[in-house]
Amino acid sequence: MSSMREQEVKRLALDEVHSLYGARFREEDGWRVPATYGDIESEYASVRNRAGLIDLSLRGRIRVTGSEAVLFLNGLVTNDMKTLDENRWMRAVFPNVQGRILAAVRIARTTDGFLIDTENATHDRVLKTIERFTLAGDFKVTDLSDSTTMLTVQGKAAKEVVEQIAGEASALDQNGAREIQWRDQPLTLMRVTHTAEDGFDLIVPTENATALWDTLVEAGAHPTGYDALEKLRIEAGVPRFGRDMDETNVVTETNLDDAISYTKGCYLGQEIIVRIKHRGHVAKKLTGLAFDNEVTLEPGATVQSDTGADVGRITSATFSPALRRTVALAYIKYEFLTAGTRVKTNSSAGQVNATVSELPFVRGSWYDEGK
Repeated sequence: MSSMREQEVKRLALDEVHSLYGARFREEDGWRVPATYGDIESEYASVRNRAGLIDLSLRGRIRVTGSEAVLFLNGLVTNDMKTLDENRWMRAVFPNVQGRILAAVRIARTTDGFLIDTENATHDRVLKTIERFTLAGDFKVTDLSDSTTMLTVQGKAAKEVVEQIAGEASALDQNGAREIQWRDQPLTLMRVTHTAEDGFDLIVPTENATALWDTLVEAGAHPTGYDALEKLRIEAGVPRFGRDMDETNVVTETNLDDAISYTKGCYLGQEIIVRIKHRGHVAKKLTGLAFDNEVTLEPGATVQSDTGADVGRITSATFSPALRRTVALAYIKYEFLTAGTRVKTNSSAGQVNATVSELPFVRGSWYDEGK
């Protein structure tokens, strides 16, 4: 008999498909997700060397429409929705009145409004935040999370793979977005990276999800689980809510600089965020730590200077196959942020040394010039 705990765990719409592809599962944020399809190393390598396919459907997808959508969203997020052209997306943050993070999101402008992509951990918070305003004007909110599936193809050959699905529609610039028809159903395509490699997110109605997954695999994308994705995420320097940032962090501490407009009109928390910018810098900031070899680290471990002063804390860590050493994301005091600064922390094997490093640790195909 299933325990109450097991009954509470949600399953992806493609759960059975992942099983057929040999997935081993684990729980993440209340969802049963494919940890690996049998070989984490090959899954990691598929993204770094060609193309990996990852089911990101546990993330939230919210559509916002109406003649006053721009006005309402602009009062709630840090970036400027007025400057977002149709068929483009930008990062933004929902802050509170203290300028601290409620959620970090991507917002795409579509033909009929906006599509918000948010982490699962902040999905309900974003939905409740914007639903408060639906009675205040022409502003409609629709949660698409349960009715759609989101897959991502990540890797230097991602465009080659997606082109077999979307044809010329895959010729998107970075931060490009497009809505097309695929097998008589809508498909939303966005060019985006989660791994420092080139990539595309594809959103379809759930009834088309199995066909899309199988077609992408046939086109050359390798099923990739969440264990490999975690390594890729940390190497790429991508923060996760609840691990690397939360409502205790001011927006400008989290390396989300491109999610902030300093020229738009008023929005919630703006005064604090602008004041920090004019002051010159934040007291601490998320950055990278590279260790001399492989070590086991605990999230929350204190980082110290070479003189023994506490200068930060670790939020996420993993062994990097690309660098052959452990790397970590950490909040470090401003005075110690210079790349190359030597620091130390405690590991399972005792005290270990590390070097402050710029992010991302791995500059993959997303950063190739002229792409």
